[in-house]
Amino acid sequence: MNNCLGIINLDGNESKMGELVVNRPLASVPIAARYRIIDFVLSNMTNSGIDCIGIFTKNKSRSLIDHLTNGKPWDLNRKKDGLKVFNFGDYDPSYEDVHNFSENIEFFKYSRKEYVLLAPSYMICNIDFEEVIDYHKKSGKDVTMVYKNIKEPQNAFDDCSVLNFGDLGEVISIGENVGHSKNVNISMEMYVLETSTFIDIIHECIRSGMYRKVRSYISANLRNLRVGAYEFTGHLECINSLKALYDANLALLNRRISKEIFSEERPIFTKTKDEAPTHYTSSSKVINSIIANGCYVKGEVENCVIGRRVYIGEGVKLKNCVIMQNSVIGDYSVLDNVIADKGIEIKKDEKLIGSRLYPLFIKKNKVV
Repeated sequence: MNNCLGIINLDGNESKMGELVVNRPLASVPIAARYRIIDFVLSNMTNSGIDCIGIFTKNKSRSLIDHLTNGKPWDLNRKKDGLKVFNFGDYDPSYEDVHNFSENIEFFKYSRKEYVLLAPSYMICNIDFEEVIDYHKKSGKDVTMVYKNIKEPQNAFDDCSVLNFGDLGEVISIGENVGHSKNVNISMEMYVLETSTFIDIIHECIRSGMYRKVRSYISANLRNLRVGAYEFTGHLECINSLKALYDANLALLNRRISKEIFSEERPIFTKTKDEAPTHYTSSSKVINSIIANGCYVKGEVENCVIGRRVYIGEGVKLKNCVIMQNSVIGDYSVLDNVIADKGIEIKKDEKLIGSRLYPLFIKKNKVV
């Protein structure tokens, strides 16, 4: 499937991510103890044979660039094709992406790839894009969108787009999930189309001045474009808020979900770091948790996701928490339903209690 160009567009609305994305893009936010959010879509593309991938990011992307390095963890460090990062655009891709694409139009023209796969970073799943592209080729459509049918979507897929189908299965309109329907087709914001069609859309958006985003053009021109849809049936998490990040981390404690996302046949790759194994003392107690390497655990941990190099002191009780790397939890502290950004320090005997609906977020000893 080397005839497809992968585009990861970091155009997600980060307004509900709070201070977690002040100094980093959503794509580089830690998840599942040792991964970053972008690892999933990157791995899905490389597992599907896509060997030329462009990432269109935004300002304050130092942490993302550091994580991606030269693309080696995803076998993208190559002289021809490989990984390209475009982070010098003047426009925030969450509001406008067509000018960023237009200013780098040579990348698409000279890629010599017949098809383009456009995808965001914040949809967490394990999907075979090779099947999606084969479906698109056989359908004869101008554009193929990927969606998932969701029951009771109001709590997990806030503000996501919803696809509405005609009698022949074509997309006839694209709305927004407002939480009132019990069964909706959630758009995964993944599009497959011919490279020539993608370039024509960019030029038309610039020429007319009516559309600031490629997906806005597609949504507004469903009568002129033949738009089909591919149904994804696996597990899906959408990281578009702090609550969604919290829920996605804890969902991975479910063995069935974890086994599907981290499939042996389609592994999720990430930047590796050499760490010593986690040390558990005689007083530690760990139940149903994910704990990365380099940690030192003295206290009790239940239903938690713990990043690298986290110190958990004597008598500590952690429950339903997401603790990112390089953090220190002081002796006899109690944390429940808490998200802690990397590098935080909880003093001795602290007690921080949130709820599943409203988990507490801590950034550098600041509770949000």
